[in-house]
Amino acid sequence: MITILGTGLLGSGFTRALRRQGHDVRVWNRTPERAKALAETGAIPVADAAEAVKDAERIHVIVSDDAAVDAVLAGAKLEAGARVFDHTTTSTAGARARTAKWKEQGVTYLHAPVFMGPQNAAESTGVMMISGDRAVVERAKPLLAPMTGKLVDVGERVDAAAGMKLLGNLFLMALSAGFMDMISLGSSMGFSPAEVGSLFEFFNPGAQVPTRFARLTEKAYENPSWELAMARKDALLMQQEVATAKGAPLEMLPTVIARMDAAVAAGDTHLDWTVIAKHLLG
Repeated sequence: MITILGTGLLGSGFTRALRRQGHDVRVWNRTPERAKALAETGAIPVADAAEAVKDAERIHVIVSDDAAVDAVLAGAKLEAGARVFDHTTTSTAGARARTAKWKEQGVTYLHAPVFMGPQNAAESTGVMMISGDRAVVERAKPLLAPMTGKLVDVGERVDAAAGMKLLGNLFLMALSAGFMDMISLGSSMGFSPAEVGSLFEFFNPGAQVPTRFARLTEKAYENPSWELAMARKDALLMQQEVATAKGAPLEMLPTVIARMDAAVAAGDTHLDWTVIAKHLLG
């Protein structure tokens, strides 16, 4: 028997996938109707978290935040020997504290956050990360691997998976902020959002991400692929387009320009534009 605590979009997806794989599944949710809706899959809705985890082979937690995880696990009244896999996006401090707390009580707690949407969870695709005690991780791998398209072990730090999830989410937020500026700039130049998006039909910057990040962190500023002076010139052109059309202001670009100007003032004009991160790297 596998128990799912939290049957929101991801938890429901996991439940459906586990049922298709032939597992017996109990489901619990703070809003009981969400758990009851999964009865049609053959899952067993349970009103009480403690009842839901009783004699479970393993327990999966998918809720909203640190406070919710702590509250749900406290209400579940876990007994020694229980195995808990927490897929919630949480703080690194929370992951460390829960790992230590439950270990003292004889419970295995492993944080396993995901880069998944609901469809990924239902189809066992996407990415799941784990980290922590090597023996615990090795025992968990064969249980978690069938739930995801890619299971990634990010190391022995018990909070490493939590940290990597936050880093990934920050990148996604920065990406969306960039999209907002693209739409604003595009509108100023007479392009609809759909026309702006058509750029990605032939321009795929995703493949450049690892290379650009490595250039930045390795401080490979010599022999630039995009000189700071040219990047700053292009940023000025963008500002002028928006100003001329009196369009919606750019949100992200002004912060980037401030870093560019600081680097220019420091004499880095002819280096690769990733030199704007030098102040972070020393």
